[in-house]
Amino acid sequence: TMANFDALILAAGYGTRLAKGIKADISGEYKHLLGVPKPLLPIGGTPLISRWANELVAMPNCKTVYVVTNAYNHKMFEDWAKQYQGKTPVKLVCDGSSCNEDRSGAVAAIELCISTFKVANNLLVVGGDTLFLKDFDTSTTINSFVVQYQQQDPTASMLLAYQTDDVGASKCGILETDSNSKVTAFLEKPGPEATTSRQACPCFYMFSAAALPLVSQFMKDKADRPLKERDAPGNFVRYLTAKLPCYVMPITGRWDVGGLQSYIDCNTAFTEACSLGTVIIAAIMAWVLYQSKA
Repeated sequence: TMANFDALILAAGYGTRLAKGIKADISGEYKHLLGVPKPLLPIGGTPLISRWANELVAMPNCKTVYVVTNAYNHKMFEDWAKQYQGKTPVKLVCDGSSCNEDRSGAVAAIELCISTFKVANNLLVVGGDTLFLKDFDTSTTINSFVVQYQQQDPTASMLLAYQTDDVGASKCGILETDSNSKVTAFLEKPGPEATTSRQACPCFYMFSAAALPLVSQFMKDKADRPLKERDAPGNFVRYLTAKLPCYVMPITGRWDVGGLQSYIDCNTAFTEACSLGTVIIAAIMAWVLYQSKA
């Protein structure tokens, strides 16, 4: 049986790269997306964040879905969240920042959520600009982790990894693991020379309840350090892997919506899959209708 958990979708970023890309795009085809926060971008006709939220609110073990926003985009997320009234609660908290320069960073957002809502369950943290490939199933992945690792050790946390290449090893957080898929090291953009591992770690973590107090501990330890040392969630993951057991569940790949081209590629992939499904269903319906008349 899967333990109860809460989920947190990180949505307090400013998408500065995407905005630059839209402004520079001479076709003007995407200018209607200027000012839309990345998690609210339509992906195959559905806001990216809804693809996570719809799945999470349908899971009986997911008790609350939290979203950390910023002051600039908070109202847009309030409007978005209205559709979930009466289901698993979707609760928003604003980090108070209003521009990229005064952002507090992803780890601060996690800390804000834990302290504001007194989170005591296991906490699933998902990047609001991240999607996985079609074959990924949230429920199956979490269940497998619980059965394989967390039932034996309730303090264990779950990370994911997909195979990347030499280029990816310079762009992503890379995990080294032992033969039991336990993380032995988290390397931030190490490059291909520094490690033989090509296991890239996306922003999707199931932190055990035991791991949650370490978030504020990490923030205290880093209080005097530059923002870049506590901004990306990988900074905390590295800290966590040194203190409590973390295990890796394999996935096939991810979409990371960063700049405009990555948005176009991701949207295209989900649009194609969606329209193909629609065509097949329409064909079956037409055939059924034809049979019933024949």
